Order: sequence, then C-alpha cells, then structure tokens
Amino acid sequence: MKEPFPAPTRLRMVLFTDLDGALLDATTYRYDVAYSALDRLRVYAVPLIICTSKTKAEVKPLRKEIDNLDPFIVESGGALYIPEGYFKDPLTGSTGRDGYRVIELGIAYPRVRKALRRIEKMVGVPLIGFGDMTVEDIVRVTGLARPDAERARQREYDEPFLIDGSPMSLEGVREAAQQLGLAVLSGGQFHHLVGGTDKGRACRLLIELYRKEWGDVTTAGIGDGLNDWPMLQAVDRPFLVERPEGGYAAGVVIAGLTRLRGIGPDGWKKGVSRLFEESVPQSQALS
Repeated sequence: MKEPFPAPTRLRMVLFTDLDGALLDATTYRYDVAYSALDRLRVYAVPLIICTSKTKAEVKPLRKEIDNLDPFIVESGGALYIPEGYFKDPLTGSTGRDGYRVIELGIAYPRVRKALRRIEKMVGVPLIGFGDMTVEDIVRVTGLARPDAERARQREYDEPFLIDGSPMSLEGVREAAQQLGLAVLSGGQFHHLVGGTDKGRACRLLIELYRKEWGDVTTAGIGDGLNDWPMLQAVDRPFLVERPEGGYAAGVVIAGLTRLRGIGPDGWKKGVSRLFEESVPQSQALS
C-alpha cells in the first residue's frame, strides 16, 4: 500500500481536482492525456484529492484505476471520505464505513428530493432531478455508459437537476432554495441542489487535517466551472482550465487565479506542470 504521506524530502503539497471537464474529458470521461501528470504526482507523493459532484459509487472505480489512495470529496461537498489510518489523530465527528472515516457535511438525499419538489411548486417551473430519471434517461442526457449511469443514480446528498423552462428561471430557483436553507450550484450540464455545504467547506476541513499532520503545506486546486469556485477559493494556488466550447467559465473571479490554456485534461496536465515548476528545485526535478 502506498505511504499516505511524503518523506521529509518530498513536496508538502496537496492538489484538489474536479473530475468532469477538468481531469476527465467532458465528452469521453477519459484522462489519457493526463497520464504523465498523474505519474508525476505519484513520484513526489503529492496527495490528489478528488473533489466532485459525482457519487461515491462513481468515484471508487476511478480511484482504483488511477491508483489513488488519498481522501476524496463527493456530491459537491456532501461527504468527505478518509481512508482508515490515513491521519494519525482520531477524526472527531466521523463514522467508520467500509474502510473509511466518513465526515458527512450535507443533508440526506431524501430531504433534498423533497425540497426540490417544494421549490418546483414555489417557482411554478418543472424541475427534473436525477431521481426523476431512469438509467436510460441519464445515459441519453449525459453520454455515460449504462454502468456509470447506474452509479450516478446512487446519490446520498446532492440532487442534479435540469430546469424545464427559460434559463431566466434559475434565479427564482436559487431564491426559493435559499428560503429553504439550501443552495443551487451550477455545473456543466446540470444544476445541483445541496444543503448546508459546498466543495469549499469540505476542502477547508481536509486542509486543516493536513496542516495538523504536516505543519506547513501548499494547497492547489484545478477546476473548470462555477461550481468549483468554492474549492478554488479554499486553496493557495487556484487553476481554471478551458471549457469544451472554448473560453473559461464566467463568474469564477478569485485572487491569484491562473487560467490554463487547454481544455479539460490537457489544461489539467499543464496546471500540474506549472505547480512543479514553482515548487520543485531544478536539481530535484524529474523529466
């Protein structure tokens, strides 16, 4: 099993990443172009923290595929999963589950689903959530393979939804969600209804744990969309990759933000290269 923490001569750095549209291509959901960057992170024992709106069921196969043994954040900050024994000190507020210490930050999915129905009535516009869709619907809308679509439906905290009406209806949906103590985050294809949390809250909690364990640590994040704004705001070095349609997500305005040339994993790879250029002494750099 990989050592979870780098030796003293290794980098004291943690990288948070979104998946779809960042590490993963937004259409193919592949990361082939980023192979070399992933290998480089492994060589220097830099933790790669997946921070996504995807479910635990979706993330686990990908972590196995890329040999990732670090903590991960699912469903827009709904829960933080930390492998048992990863940190030395006990994790207060966590529960044990399937080899992980789990810190739940969001509200339960059935409550989110009920809130979606209430919001729909409040704004008078049909809202189509994942819970309303069949697996076939999800395959058709997202382009996911059927097994991946089935995993995407296994939600616990976050409800992706579409607005069956004018895009102008979004502001009314946001206001109604706020009245119920929830929030609407906008991703690539879907909006997300979440309660009590976001990616940034989960990132900050995990950063505190790393700093308690390591002392000083540099944090970085790579995303592609407005829903990544809380994550990018929480780190020292925020990066934004280009969108498939060209250009960058509107509304992501953060001090120190670096806009990377390259769509999805191509830009992601360049972000990792930039981090190593800034952090690794030339005498220690690997080609």
